[in-house]
Amino acid sequence: MTGRSCLLLGFFLLLLLAAAGCTTLSVGNVSYGAGNLTVTITNNGDPGDTGVQVRVYKLDEFTQHELLTTGTTVTLNGTENTIEIPLHLDTGRYKIYVYLTKNGQRETAVIRDITV
Repeated sequence: MTGRSCLLLGFFLLLLLAAAGCTTLSVGNVSYGAGNLTVTITNNGDPGDTGVQVRVYKLDEFTQHELLTTGTTVTLNGTENTIEIPLHLDTGRYKIYVYLTKNGQRETAVIRDITV
């Protein structure tokens, strides 16, 4: 193998390693209003069904208490998608965990803090 071939092979190997773990789904803004939790999802891949799981924790002083876990399946069309999950939150601080799955595999997960 020539030096140029080794260099080219090394470059492609580094490119492959850099791309490992990249996802086409991401969670943007998470907010609450009018009895709905609104989650913005960016989809840079093909349109299709995506599982959305949401866990809501109420923050109290130095503790957090799980209030609920809910999930739904949504069809993502286009780049920016907004979903609304109906739920009631009292005034206070919350930690929201959002998990996105596609084809049974977790694509991404985020934690957002909101105040109602």
